[in-house]
Amino acid sequence: MAGELPFEAPLGKLREKIEELQRFGREKEIDFSEEIARLEERYAQLENEIYSSITPSQKMHLARHHQRPTSLDLISLIFEDFVELHGDRVFGDDLAVVGGLAKLDGVPVTVLGQQRGKDTKDNIARFFGSAHPEGFRKALRLMQQADKFKRPIITFIDTKGAYPGITAEERGQSEAIARNLREMAILRVPIICVVIGEGGSGGALALGVGNRVLMLENAIYSVISPNGAASILWKDASKADQAAEAMKITAQDLLEMEVIEDIVPEPHGGAHRDYEATAAEIKKSLLSHLNDLLIMNPDELLEDRYRKFRKIGKFAEARKEEIPAPEEKQIIDSSLVGKE
Repeated sequence: MAGELPFEAPLGKLREKIEELQRFGREKEIDFSEEIARLEERYAQLENEIYSSITPSQKMHLARHHQRPTSLDLISLIFEDFVELHGDRVFGDDLAVVGGLAKLDGVPVTVLGQQRGKDTKDNIARFFGSAHPEGFRKALRLMQQADKFKRPIITFIDTKGAYPGITAEERGQSEAIARNLREMAILRVPIICVVIGEGGSGGALALGVGNRVLMLENAIYSVISPNGAASILWKDASKADQAAEAMKITAQDLLEMEVIEDIVPEPHGGAHRDYEATAAEIKKSLLSHLNDLLIMNPDELLEDRYRKFRKIGKFAEARKEEIPAPEEKQIIDSSLVGKE
């Protein structure tokens, strides 16, 4: 299979056997239809087994797949009459962020997204989807324009993080991200954010303050990339798979913790297998949530967005009788000395 990942190897080998048997049957004019049917049945069974038990580290590799649909791919399939707008009116035009005007099922909206490249040359031009400050300022300019003209805002999140180089720091990277967080919190129009690939660090959050945050089924969303976490915890970025298992970065984990509101299903094998089906599912989810938000007035939208983020990070306090006495705590602490 094109773009096959390591955990998909058994499927690839079985598909090769099926195609080889089909080819041999045509060449020798032998009927292998029964054998092929049995192999196809086994293929479907194996496919269901593999994709129904994908681990967080495997989801990380699916989210980073080089053939996964980008923001521009999905914009072209979901929206009508898209007109891209450029520049932050301060420094320049950052190609890592795209945005403009469009219609979603006839409703005028402003749509924004982080854009990875399709090949090496395009990736270099777009900094692999990692925006400079001018990219975040372009996004903010378009969001403020949307607020002025009462257009809902839809953002697509797909980045490992903001660009970490000295050029970005010189132009105010942290200030640009912080300003986006503040301004998105007070915009008086509906905002829906969709994590379509990898949502990493402040680069993702700069487009992620919305009334609703949705995630594709195999996308990931985290405060730091698994590679970065592995570099800090184990001084070894190659342990990213191990970090991914521990970080609660999958859509299922984040829905349970109420960080996101909805999971958008993907085709078997990931979004890169069928762009049209993926776009159709995103559009259906967007329309459902947008219809709920459009009936709210600006004050209700602000309150809704405030409550959405205030409920994240809930914790329960231990009852007084559950807290050990000071002398008991000392005994417990001393009993752990020398134990791993």
